[in-house]
Amino acid sequence: MEIILLRHGKPELELKGILKASEFKQIAAAYALSGIQDFPPKKLINHFNSFYIVCSDMQRSIQSAERLGFKDIHLSDEIFRESDIPHFLQSYIKLSMILWLILFRVMWLFGFKRNGESFIAAKKRAKIATQKLIAIAHENEKVILVGHGIMNRMIAKQLRAKNWSGPISPGKNIGNLLYIPDKR
Repeated sequence: MEIILLRHGKPELELKGILKASEFKQIAAAYALSGIQDFPPKKLINHFNSFYIVCSDMQRSIQSAERLGFKDIHLSDEIFRESDIPHFLQSYIKLSMILWLILFRVMWLFGFKRNGESFIAAKKRAKIATQKLIAIAHENEKVILVGHGIMNRMIAKQLRAKNWSGPISPGKNIGNLLYIPDKR
């Protein structure tokens, strides 16, 4: 059995600029709907044809799978979505988008969840998503999830906790995406 965790392509929406936290809501909503702007390396196109294809239900995940050459996406499910970034609805402070993202994600790790999913809820969802992927791998042998950065890392952690071998954190290098059950 094999499970590959692959992150979607580069989103169309550039996350840059200076803004108030209250403006973050519109950016987050636009980001959630964005597709991707790039194409995968040619060596990856049609490389995973024998795999069962799983995506989140977000456009950038589905579009990435399509650009990889997958004609059929076997499962598209919100369980594999990226966790929404919590944010304030009001703020008079202006920061760069990157600083807001870092600040909100760090706060998220410490329990901040206003207008988003809590870290604890995301961990629970990652556990359910992992169980779903393992069940699919039992039925289909080879599974690829075209997902999202943070959720993929959370799923990777769950796979390793269930005695699957693979990297601690799935990266961009194709060699750092594969998880297989430990043969111990």
